[in-house]
This record gives sequence, C-alpha cells and structure tokens, in this order.
Amino acid sequence: MSATAFDFERARFNMIEQQIRPWEVLDAKVLALLGQIKRETFVPPAYQALALSDLEIPLSQPAVEGECMLAPKVEARTLQDLALKPTDNVLEIGTGSGYMAALLGRLSRQVLTLEINPALAETARANLARAGVGNVQVKTADAAAGRFAPCVSEAPYDVIVLSGSVAEVPADLLELLRVGGRLFAVVGDEPIMRATLVQRTGEASYHSEQPWDIVIPRLRNFPESTRFRF
Repeated sequence: MSATAFDFERARFNMIEQQIRPWEVLDAKVLALLGQIKRETFVPPAYQALALSDLEIPLSQPAVEGECMLAPKVEARTLQDLALKPTDNVLEIGTGSGYMAALLGRLSRQVLTLEINPALAETARANLARAGVGNVQVKTADAAAGRFAPCVSEAPYDVIVLSGSVAEVPADLLELLRVGGRLFAVVGDEPIMRATLVQRTGEASYHSEQPWDIVIPRLRNFPESTRFRF
C-alpha cells in the first residue's frame, strides 16, 4: 500500500471516529458507507488533501459562494436522520460534486439529483461513474422558485434532500413527497439555521422536527425571507 493511500485510510478512520461519532452518528450502515465511498475522489485535486477534514470544501476555482461540499459530519447526520430504505425513490437538490448523491444511491433504490451549474453537473456524472454508482441520474436544472418541472416526472418521492440551506421549505416541493415520505433541509437565516425534517403524514398534513442546528451555504435562487424595512 502506498504512503498516499495509507494516509487517506488513516484520515478516513479519524474522520469517522473524531468527527462523525461525536456528532451522534452511530448508525452502523451510515458509518460503514462512509468507510466505503472514497470522499477524496469527489474533491477537486487542489483540495484533495482536505477531503476528510471537518470543513466545507470549495468546488469551483475561483471559489463561488455556495458551491461547496458540506462538512462530512453534516452529510452523515443527514443520512442517519433520513433512515433511508432500499426501496426509496430519492430527490436531491444541489448535486455539487456528487458525493452526497453517491451516499444516497447506495442506501436507496434510485436518486434524481439536480445541479444548477452545468460544469458541476458534468463533474458529478464523471465522479459517480468512476465510483461505480449506477442508480443516480444527474440533471442540470434550477429547482428554485417553484421550477420543479425536471423532477415531477419521477414523483412522488420517498425522500427529498436539500444539500444547501433555504429561508423556508417551498410548499410545491413538499407536494412531491409520497405520504409517509420525508424531506430534509437546513432552514433559517444566519446566524440561526436549523436542520429540519418534515414528514408527510397525509394528503394535506405534515409533521416537522428540528433536531439540530447548523449554518451552511444557501441553495442558489431560492427565495429569501421577507424583511421589513422602516
């Protein structure tokens, strides 16, 4: 085993034991998956040495606001909270490098993931193919402001994941959930944002929980909160 490979495996072990577990991620399937999917292969070469660090990694050079990989502990906690099943039909908004889509794909039946940046979408396709993840479809699309046409054909979804923060969850997006389905989003405005898990409990009813707090970059073009000016 080369020194470089050894360093990545040691860093992966440290990521799981020092970042993920202390964040109350104890699900055996999630922990095993984090060891299997090589996060460093989804990171731009300039940042590869930081692939397993507890930070957000820029995906564009020069860096573009919001275009980043989220910290590993955020992705892991999201997966645990969603409790994916092998039969789940999943929608992700904000593909980025494709890493989260790869994790989702390994735990579900199929994933449709939308990315607004065509260059990132192409990179994600290549990354997913190289990782051997064949049940993820990447579409270039802007899912903000109610423009959900690219994902309506695959609805209803058992799981919807927003891989970026929003001021509030659009009602149109909730309507794409199957009854019993769940949606994850980080909701709010800096400095207070909350991980929000919404379950569709009936045709017109939803149950929402906010189990933890985190601040992450915005999804592009989603509407901001109304601010009153005096």
